[in-house]
Amino acid sequence: MNFSKGIVYIFLLTLINLQSQNLRVSNNGRFLEKENGEPFFWMADTAWELFHRCSLEESEMYLKKRQEQGFNVVQAVALAELDGLNTPNFYGEIPIINNDPTQPNEAYFSHIDKIIQLADELGIYIALLPTWGDKLFKESWGIGPEIFNEINAAVYGEWIGNRYKNYDNIIWVIGGDRNPRNGSKDINIWNALAEGIVKGVGGYDKTFMTFHPQPKELGGSSTWFHQQKWLDLNMHQTGHCGNRPTYKNIQHDYNLIPTKPVLDGEPLYEDHPNCFNAKELGYSSADDIRRIMYWNVFAGACGQTYGCHDVWQMYKLDRKGVNGPLRPWPMALDLPMANQVKHLKSLMLSQAYYTRIPDQSMILDNQIEDQNYVIATRDSEGSYAMIYFPTGKRTKIDFTNLNGNNFETHWFDPRTGVKFKGPQINKNTQLITPPTKGKGNDWVLIVEILN
Repeated sequence: MNFSKGIVYIFLLTLINLQSQNLRVSNNGRFLEKENGEPFFWMADTAWELFHRCSLEESEMYLKKRQEQGFNVVQAVALAELDGLNTPNFYGEIPIINNDPTQPNEAYFSHIDKIIQLADELGIYIALLPTWGDKLFKESWGIGPEIFNEINAAVYGEWIGNRYKNYDNIIWVIGGDRNPRNGSKDINIWNALAEGIVKGVGGYDKTFMTFHPQPKELGGSSTWFHQQKWLDLNMHQTGHCGNRPTYKNIQHDYNLIPTKPVLDGEPLYEDHPNCFNAKELGYSSADDIRRIMYWNVFAGACGQTYGCHDVWQMYKLDRKGVNGPLRPWPMALDLPMANQVKHLKSLMLSQAYYTRIPDQSMILDNQIEDQNYVIATRDSEGSYAMIYFPTGKRTKIDFTNLNGNNFETHWFDPRTGVKFKGPQINKNTQLITPPTKGKGNDWVLIVEILN
């Protein structure tokens, strides 16, 4: 191959790698991958109001920034939360006519088309919510109006599925911050929407779909839809408090039959009032968010969603903020955790991917379920292990599930992505002391066998 042809070849390879491919579940049912078999670690940002509040230029700026920071999924809503039916988008368009889901407004969805295409060019998947949940059930904080029933949900689902059936970077997300009510038709309506999308796209094998719930103990989407054929991925919302053992939600769904991937689709956001009580509890800190993310993934999640309280609502000074945002959304794009999530993704992709399992039997100390909780994951074949220490607590670790007797260890810094040589260990149980300790001093110990 001559030099000029080589340059063209490299360019084409780069272009092919950047372009989106349909996602699917891995053979073991635990992880996600592209259709060419390449592992896909879900690293999402929450941008619920992207389609509703942003211009095309703002959307492009946002997407380019998130791509640079290592995000590969953006979660956004067509019929948006913040009066999304009756407050027009940036260009003065509303999404549907007369609040009728069977009468979509072409001009509104043409804007969404352009944003999805921009994302595709950047290799970003859009986790597309056809509607926010208040359009089915307002509860106390929703604006609504409530417009969906089983019939029009199916019609709208088929229409929007057909519209985006040729896009490879669509992940369908049913729901929208609502749990189905007992004694209601909510489950039937959400199923009708999902099945309508399947029909519009052209089959279950052509969709990748999940459900976005409210916070709930243990099961999230699995509570109502685990057995549904359209549900490929279980999703949780673990809420906006920094003191919850979120790994329990992941563990619950990890153990369900049939096996399906699971992740946390809405954790504590950056810049968010802790438990919605800024006056007494202040705002979230980066280390609390990191802890939740690493806990979830080490417990068996196939990825993780990040969110920023200023960004999801696309807050600006001339808009009424929801729950006390701290700064305009363009300024919030560079908050610490937004630049640290890539380290988690890189770490998980650095080892054998499809054979990774959670293994708390490696942690020998009795643990209180607080912010110090140490969690472990390893290769099922015994070639490596990773142990996450949220506060640098000295802990007894059992390495007998690893093959061989000689190990190489490294400390991984979740704040910077820097890795350096760790302690000498052997097959016997070891008391492991991280480099530093205290709140904000979280570390990952990487242990690999030496052949």
